[in-house]
Amino acid sequence: MRSFFPFLGLALCLTPAFAARPAPSQSMPLAMRPVFDTLVLPDAANIWRSGSGRPGPAYWQNRADYRIESRIDPDKAVLSGTETITYTNNSPDALDVLWLQLDQNMYRKDSRSWIAYPDWHPASSEGFVIERVTLEEGGKEHPVPFRIDDTRMQVSLPSPLAGSGHGLKLHVTWHHQIPGLWGGRTAVTPVKDGKIYEIAQWYPRMSVYDDLRGWDTLPYLGQEFYLEYGTTDYAVTVPWNFTVVGSGALVNPQDVLSATERARLAEASRSDKRVLIRTPEDVLDPASHLARSGEKTWRFHMENTRDVAFAASPVFVWDAARLDLPALPAAKGQKPQPRLAMSVYPREGAGPQAWDRSTEYVKHAIEYFSSQWYPYPWPNAVNLGGHGAGMEYPGIVFDGWQDKNDMLFWITTHELGHGWFPMIVGSNERRHAFMDEGFNTFIDAYASQHFNHGEYAPKKDAEFAPETGDPAKDIVPVLTAADAPSLMMPSELVPEKYRHKVTYFKGAYGLMLLREKILGPDRFDAAFRAYIRAWAFKHPTPSDFFRFMSSEAGEDLTWFWRGWYFENWWPQYRLDGMTHSAPKPEQGQPASTAAGTGAGNTIAIGVRNEGKLLLPVVLRVTWQDGTKAERVIPTEAWALHDRLSLSFPEHGPVKSVVLDPDQGLPVPDRSAMTLTPPEPAHP
Repeated sequence: MRSFFPFLGLALCLTPAFAARPAPSQSMPLAMRPVFDTLVLPDAANIWRSGSGRPGPAYWQNRADYRIESRIDPDKAVLSGTETITYTNNSPDALDVLWLQLDQNMYRKDSRSWIAYPDWHPASSEGFVIERVTLEEGGKEHPVPFRIDDTRMQVSLPSPLAGSGHGLKLHVTWHHQIPGLWGGRTAVTPVKDGKIYEIAQWYPRMSVYDDLRGWDTLPYLGQEFYLEYGTTDYAVTVPWNFTVVGSGALVNPQDVLSATERARLAEASRSDKRVLIRTPEDVLDPASHLARSGEKTWRFHMENTRDVAFAASPVFVWDAARLDLPALPAAKGQKPQPRLAMSVYPREGAGPQAWDRSTEYVKHAIEYFSSQWYPYPWPNAVNLGGHGAGMEYPGIVFDGWQDKNDMLFWITTHELGHGWFPMIVGSNERRHAFMDEGFNTFIDAYASQHFNHGEYAPKKDAEFAPETGDPAKDIVPVLTAADAPSLMMPSELVPEKYRHKVTYFKGAYGLMLLREKILGPDRFDAAFRAYIRAWAFKHPTPSDFFRFMSSEAGEDLTWFWRGWYFENWWPQYRLDGMTHSAPKPEQGQPASTAAGTGAGNTIAIGVRNEGKLLLPVVLRVTWQDGTKAERVIPTEAWALHDRLSLSFPEHGPVKSVVLDPDQGLPVPDRSAMTLTPPEPAHP
């Protein structure tokens, strides 16, 4: 299967006979020396985060477990709920306050988000109405004071919560209007047969308290998240004719599903092909439901998660197939539940190249990412066909019911890939978006190659190689643009015109360069898998990632981190002449005799570096007789010089000399990277 950047191993090229000879008279300009200088990473190594990039011996992380009871009132489009948060303070600090996130306040017209980004908000609401906040002590609840500032709520504790594993229980009662159409974060989407309720960021959630800055309380402006891990049990009460799918496992199917639906789910758990749980005909048939009046409460359970989301509607066509993954451990006294790939969508989304194939795409994505990088940890994976925002949550993603063909495959795979970044590897995507979108775009580009013999390869969309489909060409305008931000720019400071080009595309392409041009797939894959294992369900920083990959792969990558992540540098090489030489004759042998045989004759190729991103570059020489020789010029070759001379044995007239013959490097100017000597004159 075609790789984006066919890797030429050093073992094929580095032999003593082809050794590079730096030209001693050509010293590197002073301006180039910082390329190799020491890079001071933003976060210092310490007892919590080690110099190897792994969690340190004293690493700690707080925990938030939730029990939530909620209800949708479709007549008023109001979601109400009560929740109990069991919060565990594993830090060494005593906490006198708690901070919670109230993302729904983003929809208020006086919110920071509304004022900063008015174009993002076609729908508005009054945000969260916090009815009551109490602290449970000795089995009794006592009201505690709280204050709300934009999308944050501070709760004052009557006495500090001690660290090192002490905990408390906080109860919050709330309600909020469900906004209309907007980007899929939370929405009510009308379709032909009714409405789809896409419910996310829907309950007050604990802010992260970590070793880097204490409470991380950035206001929510509409992009991404940073959350603690724990177990969530949540219940959703809806009208009798609604179907609900969500993060985690449905734990009371007997209370909400008909016997027919339960039998079909059992069939799906044994099938690699999709099985319709609710058919298009069922959508129009009230008798297809378990009950014909009143309400039903759907209960879900999810472990080791940082969030939960769900979708509810009377219009869902629902299909599922088994996930070919090991069964998860079952609770005591219960049988292991099947693990399913699922899709829900309105009838008008069905079609042979549309949502009929969604579950096939879900199944492939979860199984491929599990085998390639890290096992999927949750019971089910759900693809929702709704408004079409393309948004991810643990165990469920929100996509568009009108998507089809390659776009449906790409968006499904991309959003499900977020299950690994940042749902398993819990980086702070609020601050470092490339660790979320860039890492995920990287893994889903390879998934496009893998699926069905490359049916939708190469990946080409707004997130990857958006112009020509050739990443080496498409990235050049980004690298050379004077106003383009670096990957290390805080997420919410990246202008919208560069959000996909830098955060997604450059973030992904950098990992591809690292995998296929610098380390090679074997070294990269082993190190990247180890990184995921080490930081699964934890909170790594960019500094942790940089240190980990350098240490685990056994390569000083300082020059690459600086050039690709902290700067927008690019490679630029050019050929700088070719000379021929013959060996010196032995004593007593005529010079004409040695030269005439051609034995030991060499050619020397001059190569000059004029860029700051010193990616390994292949030099290929092709002779007229078809003979070829290749040489990888490593990064270290430019440590003290900006010109090299590389020698090759003669094979007669040279046909061509080419730098980067596969054009896999993002070089802006290729005009001097090919040398074609004139053909020898014939008598």
